[in-house]
Amino acid sequence: MKELELKTVINVCQPQELTPEEQHLLSLAVEATGRSYAPYSHFHVGAAVLLENGAEVIGCNQENAAYPSGLCAERTALFAAGAQYPDVPVSVLAIAARGTDGELLEEPIAPCGSCRQVIIETETRAKHPIRILLYGRRCVYVIDGIRQLMPLMFSAF
Repeated sequence: MKELELKTVINVCQPQELTPEEQHLLSLAVEATGRSYAPYSHFHVGAAVLLENGAEVIGCNQENAAYPSGLCAERTALFAAGAQYPDVPVSVLAIAARGTDGELLEEPIAPCGSCRQVIIETETRAKHPIRILLYGRRCVYVIDGIRQLMPLMFSAF
């Protein structure tokens, strides 16, 4: 039997180490947490995407009493971007969250499995990697492409 070792690279930085454009996108994601509808989990997530043409699109989680009917912030932002700019690749995705106490999380959070699959499809369709910024008060995780989070990703293409 042969062993396959997979390596994930995540850069850890402070917001001021990012470009002004990326810092702005993070601020949009933080702001979007305030637009979240999360009456059940009280976990408010915001996302912002920067498209290759410079357009910015935000999203936030939307819960529903019928749990499968809700949607994560990452998917609302990516789906809105796809609906408004169907042929424009996403360059950067920023994600921030507030815990049940209403405070921004100390540590960054990563996208759920469903959101990761949507990011895979978004990257694959555009043939363009998405830089992912995960915000926490302590630090920001910078991930260059979804393959870092999903090295054995499923893709129909």
